[in-house]
Amino acid sequence: MPTIILASQSPRRQELLRRIGLRDFTVLVPHAPEHWDPTLSPEEGVTAISRAKAAAAAALCGPSDILIAADTMVFLKNRRLGKPADEAEAFAMLSALSGRTHTVCTGLTVRQGDQVLSGAERTTVRFRPLTEGEIRSYIATGEPMDKAGAYGIQDRGALLVEGIEGDFFNVMGLPVLRLSRMLRTFGVDLLCGGEAV
Repeated sequence: MPTIILASQSPRRQELLRRIGLRDFTVLVPHAPEHWDPTLSPEEGVTAISRAKAAAAAALCGPSDILIAADTMVFLKNRRLGKPADEAEAFAMLSALSGRTHTVCTGLTVRQGDQVLSGAERTTVRFRPLTEGEIRSYIATGEPMDKAGAYGIQDRGALLVEGIEGDFFNVMGLPVLRLSRMLRTFGVDLLCGGEAV
């Protein structure tokens, strides 16, 4: 079996891989600049960044290694919301999301040698209206500070979400169904314990 490498330091992505039965993987965090091209659609933009991450990781790996790279971003209409720089920016983001619907896009790339497969997953999330006190209390937990859009749906951020349409795990940062289909193309079947197909 080839080595499977997750090109991400995200603990959430690592957790999701383990939850779907992929326990034998290596984490590698390559240096890849996350350049955002404003001429691209959200799906195209996150896909391009995931491909760049996979390419940077491939330079450090063997040709038989299977690389998984992802990039997740939150979009409110045409505005891209990354990780907040500070509590004031987190407050501004959460205030903007309050009572509104936004989109979470994850670009995903699986690569083995010169074979590269990429795509993007889109999920719609609706926040309930939030009070200023609720936003400040959530920020005080520290949870928003390392997450795109300043919230994590898998933790206390779930208390902000009124509805979701699409892949829940995509909002966590890794669309596992899309990933499983992509890995099958590379001969890895997660339903069979990661065995070759």
